[in-house]
Amino acid sequence: MVSSPGRTNCPSDLTANDWIIDLTARDARLHAFRSDLADARLKGEVAADRFVTGRPARITASVADLRKAPRPDAGVNTQALFGDDVLVFEDAEGWAWVQAERDGYVGYVADNLLGARDHAPSHIVCVPRTFLYPGPDLRFPLSGQLSMGSTVTVSGSAETRGTHYALLPSGQAIIAGHLRPIAELADDYVTVAESFLGTPYLWGGVSGFGIDCSGLVQLAMRMTGKDVLRDSDMQAASIGTPFEPGPDYTGLQRGDLVFWKGHV
Repeated sequence: MVSSPGRTNCPSDLTANDWIIDLTARDARLHAFRSDLADARLKGEVAADRFVTGRPARITASVADLRKAPRPDAGVNTQALFGDDVLVFEDAEGWAWVQAERDGYVGYVADNLLGARDHAPSHIVCVPRTFLYPGPDLRFPLSGQLSMGSTVTVSGSAETRGTHYALLPSGQAIIAGHLRPIAELADDYVTVAESFLGTPYLWGGVSGFGIDCSGLVQLAMRMTGKDVLRDSDMQAASIGTPFEPGPDYTGLQRGDLVFWKGHV
């Protein structure tokens, strides 16, 4: 299946693709429900022993794996980035069952990677990778690293030997040129995606440290202000307009997305 996020007058006479998600169904990847516990917003729509209201929290790690089960050896479905907001439905034995607010993905994350929503994020990392320093000096030992798409609160600025830094409430510093205000968007998601050339492939990855196919699409579009769903079947069902690419795909244009089962 081929989809064009940018073109709207494309034929849609493609044959059925039975691997594409039905977005009207209750998919457990996008809705927090189990037989014993469910999101209170789903009461009356799903069966569960208990319904709870999610507790707001925020990712405080550079990258947090969302796993299929509350075990360190469980498969990683996706990741959340520093500054991402989540709702916590259960917190037990070191694991939190959460739903990411940006794309709705549900999974288990180590609870020591969560914190309070103390400050409203003001800026977003706009380069594939950057470093955190304990203060405004790149000669200091690193205190962390962040991926494109991570959001931070800038509370001040400083300059050391001609390098400008953004200061965080924690006292940490980031090179100012690696951030932009959240409201300022990239112009072109293809250019954003091209900046990840050479980044290692990582199943479930959504960051500049490792990324998969649908994670790349999601992050690139996020930087242009388009929040899209996470997995390729979800994206095929929800992004753009399907069209017939023609013989040998000669009808493709820059920015078109090509989907097949399990990939984009």
